[in-house]
Amino acid sequence: MTVNLHLHWQTAMCQKGENSKTDSTTSATYTWEEVKKHTKADDKWLVIDGDVYDVTKWANRHPGGRRLISHYSGQDATDAFGAFHRDRDYVNKYLKLYRIGRVDGYSRRSELANDFENMRELTKKMDLYKPNFWFYAFQLGHILALEILAYATVRFLGANIFTFILAGLLIGTSQTQGAWLNHDFGHLSVFKSTKLNYIVQVFVFDGIQGAPASWWKYRHYQHHAKPNVINKDPDIKMEIFFVVGDTVPKEVAKAKTGFMPYQHQHKYFPFLLPIFLIPVYYTVEFFRYVIKRKEWLELTLMILFFVRHFYLFAPYFGYVGAFLLFMLARSVQSTWFVWVSQANHIPMAVEHDEAERHWVHLQMHATCNLESSTFIDWFTGHLNYQVEHHLFPTMPRHNLHKIRPYVQSMCEKHNIPYIRKPFWTAMADILRSLKKSGNMWYELYHMLDPANDH
Repeated sequence: MTVNLHLHWQTAMCQKGENSKTDSTTSATYTWEEVKKHTKADDKWLVIDGDVYDVTKWANRHPGGRRLISHYSGQDATDAFGAFHRDRDYVNKYLKLYRIGRVDGYSRRSELANDFENMRELTKKMDLYKPNFWFYAFQLGHILALEILAYATVRFLGANIFTFILAGLLIGTSQTQGAWLNHDFGHLSVFKSTKLNYIVQVFVFDGIQGAPASWWKYRHYQHHAKPNVINKDPDIKMEIFFVVGDTVPKEVAKAKTGFMPYQHQHKYFPFLLPIFLIPVYYTVEFFRYVIKRKEWLELTLMILFFVRHFYLFAPYFGYVGAFLLFMLARSVQSTWFVWVSQANHIPMAVEHDEAERHWVHLQMHATCNLESSTFIDWFTGHLNYQVEHHLFPTMPRHNLHKIRPYVQSMCEKHNIPYIRKPFWTAMADILRSLKKSGNMWYELYHMLDPANDH
């Protein structure tokens, strides 16, 4: 089967030419050595399809954030650009303003690059970027229904410990499913219009969840651009509580910058991060972010979220009880979110950036899939198809399973590990990888200074 699948996508109709479509007449050429020098805050170049762009001034106005585009300074951003921008012709109208020349002798036509480009064209031929609006209507509908059911439970059954816990579970479930839906709109997977995706994302994330969509975009796009890359992926910068991978534990041990007993992190992870992350850390960061960035509309919607919550539940549980209900729901969401999201990444490679690494290698080293079933697809928001999602981030999640066999075939051809785990194995691997990293830190820390004793 894999041979047939490979032949099918290998003969996909169109291969993109190497010449950039631009009206610019700039004929300057640069060597890669020259391009690699321009990585500073006030001097940033990057390459797309062999064309060199000076994005220094554009970086601060980039819709995905300054850090996102800066992560590819001095590098070839062709595949990242293709992954994040569905309408490349439209974006090129603005991009060409920053073109300053071309890389001398540019070529990226490796066999893997050709195969992946053919697969990208195949996803278009298969119409895999077309959303099923009934699917998303159900997602939004059942999120709202869970919120209404939580309130109805308390109103009609009265305020007691049973309804308190049940309402917390219902709201937490709604919040988690809302996070998956926010993820869809944030990746521009639902509507053709970028603006419409963002408007609905603000409604779902700010209005229903009390969290800023701009904050999500700022962090999450960086994660996708450089997953599990040290100092570029914000999701792995956890040294305040955890060290992950093989490199971070060594660097923290040598620098002696950590203060946690990391050799025990696999023991305190189930109690600390899931409970602390969203209810405390993220909630504070949400407000700090929107105030610092002067996102007043989002701040207003977030305040209205809390007004709504206390208006509905304070009459039954009091203000303290309503606050505790909020914390319970956030804890449910945080626990659910942490275990699902970390299963795809923490057990994978965590490394420093390698500019020459192809997009497929970059994503496959940092991601893995979980098994699939109707329940697990719903439970994980289809993030169990993390590999396909990272390769094609704008693809609607209900279509990810359709491209999976072709991705597996490509990986088999190029001897790239394609990891797909049973659900509970993936959960256990989080703890196993944390234990390994923690022990690595402990051994090196004590080897460097035997007097240390934690």
